[in-house]
Amino acid sequence: MKTNLLTRIVLNIVGSIAVLLAILGVFLPLLPTTPFLLLASACYFKSSPRMYRWLVSNRILGNYIRNFQSGRGIPLRGKIVTLLLLWASLSLSIYSIDALVVQLILTAIGIAVSILILRMKTLK
Repeated sequence: MKTNLLTRIVLNIVGSIAVLLAILGVFLPLLPTTPFLLLASACYFKSSPRMYRWLVSNRILGNYIRNFQSGRGIPLRGKIVTLLLLWASLSLSIYSIDALVVQLILTAIGIAVSILILRMKTLK
């Protein structure tokens, strides 16, 4: 299935922003690296084989993706920061929305994503 030009451009932009945030995450303790790199790799995989190859073969950033793809896991710090950011943003959203149904849906999504992250192997 071919993606159209506009979709590829948007995916490249989102992927590039995710790479920048991931690079910041290498140096800033509160910003998770692995989730941003996984987002970038998914965007590049769909939009630009060249950018995907660059990211996965990158000497520093590629290790995060290869560790996840090979099933070796993600670092404990990455899990903790991801869960903290997930629940902080969900809590803010849940607090600011008055609709009970939406609050319950957001809570269910948060629980499901948390279980998924916690079930992933932790990289030693």
